[in-house]
Order: sequence, then C-alpha cells, then structure tokens
Amino acid sequence: MPPSSLAASVGAQLRLRRDQRGMSAAELARRAGLSKATLSGLESGRANPTIDTLDAVAVALGVPLADLLAETDDAGTHVVRATDADTSGPHRELLRRVSGGHQVEIWRLRLPAHTEFVGVPHATGTLEHLVVASGNLSAGPTSDLVELGAGDLLAFPGDVAHSYRTTSEPADLTVLIASPVSL
Repeated sequence: MPPSSLAASVGAQLRLRRDQRGMSAAELARRAGLSKATLSGLESGRANPTIDTLDAVAVALGVPLADLLAETDDAGTHVVRATDADTSGPHRELLRRVSGGHQVEIWRLRLPAHTEFVGVPHATGTLEHLVVASGNLSAGPTSDLVELGAGDLLAFPGDVAHSYRTTSEPADLTVLIASPVSL
C-alpha cells in the first residue's frame, strides 16, 4: 500500500532531523525505545504510528512533536502573492506556518465595513499580534478592545475571548498567532 502524503511527510521529517543530528537509524531507534524495523517503517512513510510513538521519536530527536507533523518545506524563499479582497464578508487567509518551539501562523484578515469577527480562544499561552495595513477597527480581548488605525500593532493573549470590529470602512490586517508547543 503506498504511503499517505502525511505519512510520507512525517517520514521525510524524521530522516531530515536524524540526518541533521548525524544520528544513525539504530541510535534513534534505541533512544526512542523502538525497533529498527518500526523506525524504518516510519521513515519510509509506510507505518501508522501512534502519537506516543511520534512523541518518543520527537523527544529522542530533541524537537517539538509539531515539527514532525509539519507538511510544509521551510527551506528556501517563501513568497505569498497578494490576492484580491472579497468584500462580501470577513475573509481569512493563512499566509505561513512556522514551527520550532512555537507553532506560528501568519494570517491575512480582511474585514468589510460594519463587520464583527469573533475569535475563538486559542490554547493556553497563545499570543496574537496584529498589524493594520489599512482601515480602522477595534480589536483585542472582548473585555478590553483597542481602537487601531493603519500601521498600528496590537499584541494580546489569544487564549481569551477576542474580536475584531470595523466601523464605516473596511480593514486589512496581518495576524500572527504564536501557540506554545508542548511535548
């Protein structure tokens, strides 16, 4: 049976991280408490590991578990071209996901005039940062909204109820969400 794209991606991440550390497959298997055959199956993308197995490998490699699950290739230059705004309602667009101790996502959020976008609280310890590219809005924790304009930056705990509200003009902003990775 051919490997799934996620299994193949996990296998590639395992090989990459092991090679970066100059560690043999036998050494990684020993440190993770796995058989060499199990590790071989993981690296080839043909195994269906449990979270506990991947966690053991992540600990043995000294990387966050999320790094092994990353399907993106962080190597090289990454360009995201601008897109046209959809004025029919709020529009979110994931621009980038960055791993390595924290899971970081960069979103573009476009809000039409007279719109409220309510954010769901994220995991404990998550921080949100937003930069307003254009327009004016109120944003932040629901209990303490801040008035913002073009060029303003706001950082706040993302693990509480929060929202974004425009008035008579649309707003275009970039939101960076940094969530702690716990192993």
